[in-house]
Amino acid sequence: MKGVMSFGKKGELNSHYVGPYQILRCFGKAAYELDFPNDLASVNPAFHVSLLKKCVRYATSIIPLGGLGVNENLFDEEVPVENLDRQVKKLRNKEVAFVKVLWRKELVEGATWEVKDDMISHYPHLFLSDPTLA
Repeated sequence: MKGVMSFGKKGELNSHYVGPYQILRCFGKAAYELDFPNDLASVNPAFHVSLLKKCVRYATSIIPLGGLGVNENLFDEEVPVENLDRQVKKLRNKEVAFVKVLWRKELVEGATWEVKDDMISHYPHLFLSDPTLA
């Protein structure tokens, strides 16, 4: 969606949260205004209670603010770090090559299988170090 800020991995199984931040004031029973640092000045500080989570003290569930890298369109760009594996899937009439990609801000369990040709066209620097992948 245009103008919506994404904090980390997209999808249903998003396990990362940004924060913790202090609550400045309440708007009724369902909305809160948060105290954001200057780095997140472009984000609207008002949130519905359903979007907030009680602060947990586990370092693995909180993304540090320094690694967000939010651009001017308020989106976080996901950047691949390395290729972990490769495979070829056979369809009826053709074969499709896939590579397992480790993304920045993700653990190895969060690596995804992507189409090799798309990754070569968007991120050719990942395939320069390993000639067997290219």
